[in-house]
Amino acid sequence: MDLSWLIALRGNLTKRQQNLLAVIGFFIFILAWAALTMGSNPIIPRNIFPDPKRVFNAFGELFTKNELIKNVSRSLGLNLGGYIKAVAYAIPVGFAIGLVPALRGAFQKLVDAIRFLPLTALTGLFIIWFGIYSEQKINFLAFGIFIYLLPIVIQRIDEVDDVYLKTVHTLGASYWQTIFTVYLPSVLSRLSDDIRILTAISWTYIIVAETSADQGGIGSLIYRAGQRLGRVDITIACLIIIMLIGVFSGSYLCLFR
Repeated sequence: MDLSWLIALRGNLTKRQQNLLAVIGFFIFILAWAALTMGSNPIIPRNIFPDPKRVFNAFGELFTKNELIKNVSRSLGLNLGGYIKAVAYAIPVGFAIGLVPALRGAFQKLVDAIRFLPLTALTGLFIIWFGIYSEQKINFLAFGIFIYLLPIVIQRIDEVDDVYLKTVHTLGASYWQTIFTVYLPSVLSRLSDDIRILTAISWTYIIVAETSADQGGIGSLIYRAGQRLGRVDITIACLIIIMLIGVFSGSYLCLFR
């Protein structure tokens, strides 16, 4: 049996091979986890990192005692609201700065600089500006996505092929026709992948957003379980849920590529 495909440099895997290796990798991870955390004298103490069985049981506790569906639904709503708001602002602002030389000259340095803002340090400002309820959380998440998406929009505008621009210019296209027939479709087609990748940003900051005026949400569950109750098993179970949501949402967005 030829197994050279397993180690071929940048080799291509069939769908079946990918699925098989994914299953094998999952079981290797679970076995390694169990080996490190189970037994009478585990290598990693259970109070630091619980065993798989304890984490699995924590899922049941989340459903029965912590209103998991309600909290996940709230977090999904906040993330979706923040994401829609970020995209709605980043695309027109990015087009304006990317296409108009005067605006690029005035704001390009600022766009480059805001990417380095420590978002967690801005929580207090967002509370002052928007209060402590849903509006503040959505705006905080939207800003976290916006500062990464805006420079990407400008970069995608710069990547539009000159061949297309020269073609529409030869055909006598106007200023606005060039924008709507060349720039807009070209940039949006590439942005679909960027937007999918950036879905992780809002989940990264969900705990920070939801800890102000605890109104529920999976980030709030993580905060209560980890900081107040010391329940590492519940914390890890919630993190697994977030990763699963991220994987499924990324797969769903791939359908629109």
